[in-house]
Amino acid sequence: MADIQLGCYTIKSHGAKVARLHKYDWIILILLAVIDGLLNIIEPFHRFVGKDMMTDLRYPLKGNTVPFWAVPLIGIVLPCVVFGGIYFKKKNFYDLHHGILGILYSVLITAVITDAIKDGVGRPRPDFFWRCFPDGKDVYDNVTTGVLCHGEKSVIKEGHKSFPSGHSSWSFAGLGFLAWYLTGKIAVFDRKGHIAKLCIMVLPLLTASLVAVSRVDDYWHHWQDVFAGAILGLTVSSFCYLQFFPYPYDTDALWPHAYTLQLAEARASGIAANSFSVRPSEIETVNIPEGQGHGGIGLRDSSPILDNMEAGRRYEN
Repeated sequence: MADIQLGCYTIKSHGAKVARLHKYDWIILILLAVIDGLLNIIEPFHRFVGKDMMTDLRYPLKGNTVPFWAVPLIGIVLPCVVFGGIYFKKKNFYDLHHGILGILYSVLITAVITDAIKDGVGRPRPDFFWRCFPDGKDVYDNVTTGVLCHGEKSVIKEGHKSFPSGHSSWSFAGLGFLAWYLTGKIAVFDRKGHIAKLCIMVLPLLTASLVAVSRVDDYWHHWQDVFAGAILGLTVSSFCYLQFFPYPYDTDALWPHAYTLQLAEARASGIAANSFSVRPSEIETVNIPEGQGHGGIGLRDSSPILDNMEAGRRYEN
């Protein structure tokens, strides 16, 4: 097998090794996806909704400005395209693998937390009235004044999943991770004052913010829902990014921790291999008075490093 160039780690040379090293991470990732699927199947808590509460829940039932299928494209596929572009330019599989694994963990952890809270809280959406009474004829319990819905069951079920916003949390989990990633790659905090770099880093966050705002405009969420979703997504994305990559202001912020360690080990191995061919320290003969040595001749290592160390000791004494 041909020797691998130091610092060049491709899918062909290191793909299988990295995949084996992180096989349990991928297994847990699949488990998270299954859990999130189950959370979307179960019935959410049906919070009590009384007649006097309907004043704030009569917003029109609209479609989605940003469809459900578009959120994974924005929050996962788009960042992965960026990761792939950097890989094809720099040939660093550690960066590609950890970028994809990190963003998938960011989105799926956020999704599980979001859907678990949705099911547990059961907050009605702003358009709940029209979900509950699609014909506009509202019916309430004579004793509790609670709603007696006669709308489509699946639509009513979705109407109890307002808090927090899934669009918002997913978008900020994926694009928040991308913002961290770009910050490290273009060295935003290099103290050179290039404000244009900061603008590039803000673009993913602006996109996520627009997705979140659309949920309020479509009357699918209250403003508290999208705010909580944004905080949740940003928090999880920050933890996931820093699990794989250094802080963006670090000197090694360009590549993931694993790549830096691998590179250091490769260099150390190269130094160890070459140490056998290094020329020994020069040896000089020194005359020693009789009685202070064996035969009046001694050997001294004349290495400059040792000479300086000995000189330092003399100065200290």
